[in-house]
Amino acid sequence: MLQIRDVFARLVAVGLVLLVITPPQVLARASNAQPAFQQEELDAILAPIALYPDALLAQIFMAATYPLEVVQAERWVKQNPQLEGDALTAALEQQPWDPSVKSLVNFPQVLSMMSEQLDWMTKLGHAFVAQQKDVMETVQTLRAKAHAAGNLKTTAEQQVIVEKHVIRIESPRPQVVYVPVYNPSIVYGTWWYPAYPPYVYYPSGYVVGTTFFSFGVGVFVGAAWGYAWGRCDWQRHHIHIDIHRNISVNRHINRRHYRTDWQHRGYISRSGSGTWRHNTVHRKGVAYRDRATPQRFNRVTPTDITRVRESFRNRIAVGQPDLSHKRIVPYNSRQRDNRIRTYERRNSTATGRSEHTMQRQHSYMHTNRGETRSRVGARSYNRYAPGVEHGNRTRPHSYRSRSSPSITGGSSRSRFDSSVNGSIRRR
Repeated sequence: MLQIRDVFARLVAVGLVLLVITPPQVLARASNAQPAFQQEELDAILAPIALYPDALLAQIFMAATYPLEVVQAERWVKQNPQLEGDALTAALEQQPWDPSVKSLVNFPQVLSMMSEQLDWMTKLGHAFVAQQKDVMETVQTLRAKAHAAGNLKTTAEQQVIVEKHVIRIESPRPQVVYVPVYNPSIVYGTWWYPAYPPYVYYPSGYVVGTTFFSFGVGVFVGAAWGYAWGRCDWQRHHIHIDIHRNISVNRHINRRHYRTDWQHRGYISRSGSGTWRHNTVHRKGVAYRDRATPQRFNRVTPTDITRVRESFRNRIAVGQPDLSHKRIVPYNSRQRDNRIRTYERRNSTATGRSEHTMQRQHSYMHTNRGETRSRVGARSYNRYAPGVEHGNRTRPHSYRSRSSPSITGGSSRSRFDSSVNGSIRRR
């Protein structure tokens, strides 16, 4: 009994030590982070689309992470039903949406399902961003259940390829894609999570009858399908991107623009292929389920640092001189302010300054005997520094004036001394 108490006490002590040494940031992050989707939730979310063709399913996965752009694309399709061919290509090139969203323009039924079931689409996007591996494994589990129930098989509209651990669904003709319509509560057999029923969606005009698995009208993929660059890689649990895929469907796409941008971001290689990665720019401010997801995709890559550094080096400011060739010494306004303060301190009253000026000009007029010399004397006064106050008398500044000498043979400074002392020389 004592041994059990000792063991329990030790465990409590270890727990307290771990609680003390754990950084507060980790505890705060753990408390703020919401739990991931449980398996029963993933089954309910993925049941309506798990039996879609792989090519279409990959586009839905990626586009669901950008819900605002999906809603915009759905409204844009309804407002422009007449666009097709080259006109549709030109119009789509002007839209700032992600290529996966543009690829769904050929499927108004799918866009309407995602836009109308906004809560379902938001959960699907959150699940695919945060739990991509779990999402793709859940799709394979649902397909295996439908195949075991006899409801998933090869028909004229689809080709079901059963491998060892993977079931792929492809279209017999790449230019035509059929979207299945089925009841998720029946097609997989008896639903195994009564507390989490699957989402159900039927397109407008669809009549629910005895057939719980059918196909709509085949969609002839057109200009928008040229943006379908994703493919489900079930073995590695990710979406493989190849910009040169479906190049024969639409040759008017500016693929160089997308390739350059994605290469700078590190999404693809120089050959144009790589692994899909969520782009927060196309999220358009829509909140995430947890805080860890945006931090994981908002990392600054070495490519971003290089681009910022190059843009800073190549930036040319309009109106600024080239400091590498010509040195510009800025004007120091503090020196000018100091001169003004010194002048005002040395010459406290304006009356004394004006009398001082009148005496100086009068002295020059008598000494130089001419109007021209008087003007020179007046200009030479401006070159003198003001006197410094010492008690009741004023003594001139120590440095010499740069004006020319007077007629009497003395310098300007001697004349200034005599004028200050009150004597005026006259010839």
